[in-house]
Amino acid sequence: MPIPTVLSVAGSDSSGGAGIQADIKTCQELGVYAATAITAITAQNTTGVQSWQGLDASLVRDQIEAVLSDIGVHVIKTGMLVNADIVTTVAELANTYRVANIVVDPVMASTSGTALLSAEGQQVLVQKLLPLATVFTPNLPETAMLLNKPECKTVAEMKAAAVQLHKMGPKLVILKGGHLRQGEAIDLCYDGQAFFELKAKRLDRKHTHGTGCTFASAIAAELAKGAKPIEAAKKAKAYVTAAISEGIPLGAGIGPTDHAAYRRLGQEGGCN
Repeated sequence: MPIPTVLSVAGSDSSGGAGIQADIKTCQELGVYAATAITAITAQNTTGVQSWQGLDASLVRDQIEAVLSDIGVHVIKTGMLVNADIVTTVAELANTYRVANIVVDPVMASTSGTALLSAEGQQVLVQKLLPLATVFTPNLPETAMLLNKPECKTVAEMKAAAVQLHKMGPKLVILKGGHLRQGEAIDLCYDGQAFFELKAKRLDRKHTHGTGCTFASAIAAELAKGAKPIEAAKKAKAYVTAAISEGIPLGAGIGPTDHAAYRRLGQEGGCN
């Protein structure tokens, strides 16, 4: 592979702010080549998801194999995986082709509440994909669903949840704390031995569509370039913070983040 390469396995966002589109933009901005395997087509805009249709698992398999058998990739990044068959397909092919790094962003429901991963798919994600994950990036609502517990309200509760999530197999858990709505924007990292907090000033911004996809794909891009997981997470935090700071006021609802902001602002900080 002549250049760092990421394969995004995710849904397509017709509004361009999240999903496959956000992943491609992020990788491009960070100097990484992005290949894709589309799992679902969504009709959505800044006000929410209007409808969506999952692709057959066999077609998803064909897309992934077409990329891995020819181009090869340094990292697979997953987003919306729809159902158990697609989750199983990703896990099997990642093993078969010995992909070095997998970043799992568990897209389980849209912000407006539309379910994007079946209950059986959630179980298979835990059983088959998380044990292969280099980095796992759930937010607080997703964590509550996975652990069948109330949503975390404090950093102390986030730490307890991160320990439980780590036992599911990922090497590094990054529990995103944006939903705490208090103090700094803290994402909590746990590698099985120690906690590390990614902190940034909480920004009062409306246009945050695609934040989770952007953060996870930035981590994948940095891993593809050879960064260690924690260093990749630090860079990704700075990248997404810049993107949120320059959110784009499109549409009648929540507009997208600005994927070019990090480069344009020359921002090398953003978190500590």
